[in-house]
Amino acid sequence: MLNNILTEEQELKLRQIVQENERIVITCHKSPDGDALGSSLAWAAYLQSVGKEPVIVVPDQYPDFLQWLPNTEKIVRYDKHQERAEMLLSTADTIYCMDMNTPSRVNDMEQALTNAKARKVMIDHHLEPQMDTVLTVSHSEMSSTCEVVFRLIWQLGAFDSMDKKWASCIYCGMMTDTGAFTFNSNSPDIFFIIGQLLTKQINKDRIYRKVYNNYSPWAIRFRGYIMCQKLNVFEDLNACYFAISKEDMRRFRFNKGDAEGLVNEPLRIKGMRLSISLREDDRHENLIWVSLRSVEDFPCNKMAEEYFNGGGHMNASGGRLNCTLEEAQKTVIEAIRHYGDQLKS
Repeated sequence: MLNNILTEEQELKLRQIVQENERIVITCHKSPDGDALGSSLAWAAYLQSVGKEPVIVVPDQYPDFLQWLPNTEKIVRYDKHQERAEMLLSTADTIYCMDMNTPSRVNDMEQALTNAKARKVMIDHHLEPQMDTVLTVSHSEMSSTCEVVFRLIWQLGAFDSMDKKWASCIYCGMMTDTGAFTFNSNSPDIFFIIGQLLTKQINKDRIYRKVYNNYSPWAIRFRGYIMCQKLNVFEDLNACYFAISKEDMRRFRFNKGDAEGLVNEPLRIKGMRLSISLREDDRHENLIWVSLRSVEDFPCNKMAEEYFNGGGHMNASGGRLNCTLEEAQKTVIEAIRHYGDQLKS
């Protein structure tokens, strides 16, 4: 059985919010991943089961390999339907902020979110929540926001109402945020939850294939090219990085999600403790997106905070730099050398 994650006071508060509010928006961070979309769709399904009609508003595009998730066709994208998205946010009485610890994570949608007069509820698993809310449900020790959502549904007594669609969304988010349960997934509770999800007749093998075996031929060529031609390995420091340019993306007909999980690949190298990915933004000049992954006890979140204007979890973090790709690579090299002693130990 699972322990409750809400105090009695918090549970009463959440039940009150769910019961009283009618104009409900659910949102999540920029470039939604499996956990952001999965938790948003699953929470929307729960609210629908109690008679509500929430709308999911996301900042921008999500990867093609998540299009199969149930009800994605109903999602409103801010970057494509800005006027409608702003109307939904401004007229909402409740906004659920999923898989994000600060309003800045919605990027261009930040002003619309912060200006919204609705009361906000955060449901998240990132460190250091920084948002003005009436209720914050934040558990950084958990594998994913989808795990948090499952635990909420369990505590609220709604598990019996859960169908295969909810369960598939939750499993997808838990799977993707743990690299198919290869990191941040040692808690026995995670596998108890998986067992419960399987009682809803989800096909976990099919979900894996839809997410991880769903690339185009060009995406496979792109990934091979980056690993062959762009990977820089510091064998003496157990670290590596690669940089993806706009030209690389044009050459290989890049689509959103083609680089998903690629930062994890170099960690297959024996002894490797840190992998860093740099990618030029395809719409803005001098904007570089940074992803960091590490193993064991190397704190890539501390490196992200110190060098890349970011943060996250100890073994999975991100950030951004406002500079050229060449300057970003110099910053990466400086960061790796600065943490050299920890990387070698």
